[in-house]
Amino acid sequence: MEKLRKVFDQHGKWKDYLIYVERIEAHSQSDFSVSLENSKALLESIGKEICSQNGTILSPSSNLNGLLKQAFRSMGYSKQDMVNQISSSLATIGQQIGNLRNQIGMTSHGMLGEEIRERNNKVDELVREFLFDSVEIVCIYLIRQFESRKDKKAFIKEQELHSYEDNQAFNDFWDESYGYFEMGDYSFPASEILFHLDTNAYKEENVAYSETEE
Repeated sequence: MEKLRKVFDQHGKWKDYLIYVERIEAHSQSDFSVSLENSKALLESIGKEICSQNGTILSPSSNLNGLLKQAFRSMGYSKQDMVNQISSSLATIGQQIGNLRNQIGMTSHGMLGEEIRERNNKVDELVREFLFDSVEIVCIYLIRQFESRKDKKAFIKEQELHSYEDNQAFNDFWDESYGYFEMGDYSFPASEILFHLDTNAYKEENVAYSETEE
């Protein structure tokens, strides 16, 4: 899972989940059921982390499919959004991994001796590779979408924090034109009100003002 390792390196806070990757790789040939259990745990952990970071409360009864869908919804994607539609397909893969884990995982329920001996033979090599590749793709997609949305939100917040203060000439012009607005003991300049109530209008008026000053 080299691609996933690189994503962990790129976004350091996800390195805590490297332990699952190491377990998956260590047992991929010797005991596939252990790798599968850790694959499911990895998907669940990343989904829960994203939901937690976005303030989404999960139902204790959520299955893996529902958890992954909630993770994408917590990032603000609507049901009609293409990303959410893709996420539904990825969540289905996750659910099938969960189902398979329940069938062959030793810790999911008790097994007879013969079932323990034969558990790894239920999945051939090509299916194993497909499952591991799928887990890696879903994890990478989740993390990159989360980090991308987080960076975008941080950029917008930074722009909002600094753009008003950085346009003092326009603010003075707007305040001279429209004055201050009184609310009881409080007084607010027109430029500040426009900025906070309609940022797009503020930017448009700012551009128009800049063009007249050139």
